[in-house]
Amino acid sequence: MSGSGHKSWISSCDFHPRGNLLATTSGDGTVKVWDFLKTKCAMTFTEHTQAVWGCSFHDTGDFLASCSMDQTVKVWDTNSGRCRNTFRGHVDSVNSVCFQPYSNNICTGSADKSVSLWDLRSGLCIQTFVGHTNAVATASFNIKGDSIVSTDADGNLKVWDIRMVGQRLNVDLGVPINDAKFDKSSRCLAVACDDGTIKVLDSGNGKVQGVLAGHEKAVQAVKFDNASRYLVSAASDNTFRIWA
Repeated sequence: MSGSGHKSWISSCDFHPRGNLLATTSGDGTVKVWDFLKTKCAMTFTEHTQAVWGCSFHDTGDFLASCSMDQTVKVWDTNSGRCRNTFRGHVDSVNSVCFQPYSNNICTGSADKSVSLWDLRSGLCIQTFVGHTNAVATASFNIKGDSIVSTDADGNLKVWDIRMVGQRLNVDLGVPINDAKFDKSSRCLAVACDDGTIKVLDSGNGKVQGVLAGHEKAVQAVKFDNASRYLVSAASDNTFRIWA
């Protein structure tokens, strides 16, 4: 299946937990949900006023969160097709959004150099983590939901401890970082770097355990499979690679 409908570049995508839907975000300011069975766009959300950077489905699939350059995060009800809540508080573009596993909390990373946690039900900010010196590019949880890894354009990677409400690790890789993900065990981090490499870090001490080289341009995104046997990477050289 291929779908055309966005009027500008596509910034991110996320599968519905049941695998029958795919959400996409775009520079045209819209969020679209595609139905694989009907092979067409099922929903289009248009309330963001600027480019949308990312999206994330809740574990139940009933809600979809999106983040935008308009400094807001919106939560969409996928059953009614309406905006359930709008989160305001960041003072610059919100570049990353994800749900905490098996909870009603949302994590955001912003160009205002902060990482924030929000309560889906109340719409209020629970906690803000401050420490980055440049725009936060991405923020994501480990599978346990007790740690967040965030990255910035200065080459800094930080791991935040949710329970201790503080920074647990800071690593300066000396090259802009575009993405970072925990593996299933939470002991390993895959880091997508602007120099075309993927660096594998120990999430405890931050030491580089290995470097995956092969892309010819900046690596933009990385993702482990559910068992962490494979790692998928996507880069500006118009290729994606699967590492074992």
